[in-house]
Amino acid sequence: MAPYNRYNGWLPADPAVYRAFIDGLFTHAIKRKYAPGAAAATDSELLDEFGDDIDANITAEIGGRHHECVRQFAIAIVKNRVMLDLFENIFKQASQPQLAERKIESFKDLLYLLDVIVSEPPKFQLAEGAIPEPVGVPMYLLFDILSNTSAAYDLFRMKEFNKAMADLLNCWGKYLQGPGSDSSLNPGHGGWFSPAAISMLQANDRGSFNETYVVPNPDLPNRGYTSWDAFFTREVQENARPLELLPGYERDRMVFNACESTVERWRYRVKAHDRFWLKGMPYSLYDIFLNEASAKNEAEKRAARKFAEETANVFVGGTVYQAFLSPQDYHRWRSPIDGVVKSAYRIPGTYYAVLPDEGFYPDEPEDVEPSGALIRCQPWLTVAATRAVFIIEGSKHIGRVAFVAIGMCEVSSCDITVKEGTEVKAGEELGMFHFGGSSHVVIFNPEAKIRLLNEEGIVKIGNHLKVKSALAVSTAK
Repeated sequence: MAPYNRYNGWLPADPAVYRAFIDGLFTHAIKRKYAPGAAAATDSELLDEFGDDIDANITAEIGGRHHECVRQFAIAIVKNRVMLDLFENIFKQASQPQLAERKIESFKDLLYLLDVIVSEPPKFQLAEGAIPEPVGVPMYLLFDILSNTSAAYDLFRMKEFNKAMADLLNCWGKYLQGPGSDSSLNPGHGGWFSPAAISMLQANDRGSFNETYVVPNPDLPNRGYTSWDAFFTREVQENARPLELLPGYERDRMVFNACESTVERWRYRVKAHDRFWLKGMPYSLYDIFLNEASAKNEAEKRAARKFAEETANVFVGGTVYQAFLSPQDYHRWRSPIDGVVKSAYRIPGTYYAVLPDEGFYPDEPEDVEPSGALIRCQPWLTVAATRAVFIIEGSKHIGRVAFVAIGMCEVSSCDITVKEGTEVKAGEELGMFHFGGSSHVVIFNPEAKIRLLNEEGIVKIGNHLKVKSALAVSTAK
């Protein structure tokens, strides 16, 4: 398998890199666990935190002193017996990485590994005898091992779990946005500006890094990016990603790629309500637009349901296009059409929940690692994961278009930067993701008679498309 090709860089293509990452975490976790003073804050300190809410024996599930982000996450889990029991079942059910020297066998193991992850920025992973690969979403690689189980399906959809996970990710996110989180931004061995990393960042015809992105200071080791997040949310130079107007087509009939991304799938004649099965993966419009999670009372819930129903009806019978971003892609969203932003809102959801499956796509060899379920169930994530929804009123030919940015795993921020009522031109910014990889869908109403550029060989599963490139045209009369 070619480098970086397993799920567009979400998972290492070489199992050696995967194992090196997990084994490296264990090595550093053991050092933290047995560092001087690490075991001092155990039962008594934790019991002071818990009070009378739990039995003293449960404190053994956490172990010694942890990073504050992880400690608060651990407290939330251990105080809820249902969540702790589900975690125990997850470790019984999970398929561990093949040939790994160490395996994640307990909640305590997981906590010590999380300690390492939240103490540093994502790195460019090295493994002896293997091509270096990115690990841009390190926490995902841990939870990916656990997610494809029935117990995880129950736990990772729980409101209490996602609240604890949100707090953990936000805590780590503050570090990634601050000074000191640029330690992996360098040209040295394993740095994101090392020759191997730059080659990866420029792959798939992304272009020369310094000529494609806004680079604050190309002469510095960190190229002027003062934090991991500044690097991750780097802006693209406008002349590097011009709006691709196709000859012979009027601009007000054209749709442009909203995200630098890899084509995942598309579906025609979508329904307002549909059910998700392991095969087929339909889209359920009502559930995509529904935002009951933000409602504070029953009246707001009724209003959310009414809005979702009315919005879904606009797109019933239309087309859904979906693509996903790799950790090394450009992570800002651009408007796919000229128009007016009618709605822009964020829906809180899950972070690591997946639809359990056999562990691989039908066309993959059965001896691959049983991982990547989050990638394979992207249509389901349109109704389950944290997401930002935009409804844009376009030209008379295109009409209303919905753009939905879907946060996957670490990528939960879904930062909206445009207000409702704003007039936007195709290619102008709508918002951005932070900290990892992600997915998105563009939904078209049936009257637009949208033709994706399949015949031209552009919209093809697995193709990597640049932001603002031509994606589709309206054939409406």
